[in-house]
Amino acid sequence: METSTSTSSGTSRGPRAVRLVRTELLKLRTMRVSYGLALAALAVTALFASLQAARAGDRVGPVSTAAGLGSVTTATGVALIFAAVLGVIATTGEFRHGSATLTYLATPARRRVLAAKAIATALAGAGYGLAAGVVATGVGLIFVAARGDHVTLGAGALTGHILGAGLAAGLFAAVGVGAGALIRSQLAGVIVVFAWCLVAETIVGSTVNAVRPYLPYTAASTLGGAKLGAAAFGPGFSVSGQAPLPFLGAAALVLGLGVLLALVAGRTTVPRDIT
Repeated sequence: METSTSTSSGTSRGPRAVRLVRTELLKLRTMRVSYGLALAALAVTALFASLQAARAGDRVGPVSTAAGLGSVTTATGVALIFAAVLGVIATTGEFRHGSATLTYLATPARRRVLAAKAIATALAGAGYGLAAGVVATGVGLIFVAARGDHVTLGAGALTGHILGAGLAAGLFAAVGVGAGALIRSQLAGVIVVFAWCLVAETIVGSTVNAVRPYLPYTAASTLGGAKLGAAAFGPGFSVSGQAPLPFLGAAALVLGLGVLLALVAGRTTVPRDIT
């Protein structure tokens, strides 16, 4: 009887977890800010990719070269920031709009809700990254065609940049969920994301070069093929031959950060009273 009860309980947790993820995906689909952030990410990606293509000849070579075209098709770092902001909003919005009470009454196991939010937002964030990768690649190919040059990157490399950007944005969205759960304040959480990615990593990375590969936003951007530090320092920033972390190492670092933030939040801020 005990075995039967245990098995029944185990099998019921699976569908329950799936329902939680589906519920969080529904919330994301019905939030207008999800679409606003996506449009902003694509618009800024197109702008950065265009600026990079126009200035590529002065920095890493024209778009007729593999290095020049690659610098354009990997200009997807801004999508990671917007994906992280989505994660922050998905978590803190519950407290800002007072819906956290209903959410946690329906599912008292708050850590499961946090895990479902992380998974759902990671899926949405991956969509941001994939779309940004397609936009950046499209911009690069348009510039190549406009100048009558040959495409110097193969389909495999271009596809790898797009898929890498999707993975990076998905992981960074999960980091945003953990950060939002830990901070709880939506405004403060969004400010922390932008300040860390655009200011803190720029200062730290330029001051202590040895730690640059281990900075989370910088490491995440390299998953999409960007040069080390290129995303954190803006379009066209050149680095002096420093090697990024291996692909799996960079992915593990960003994933580990997301898990760490979620665990800390699960131990500290998540169990607190909602009011």
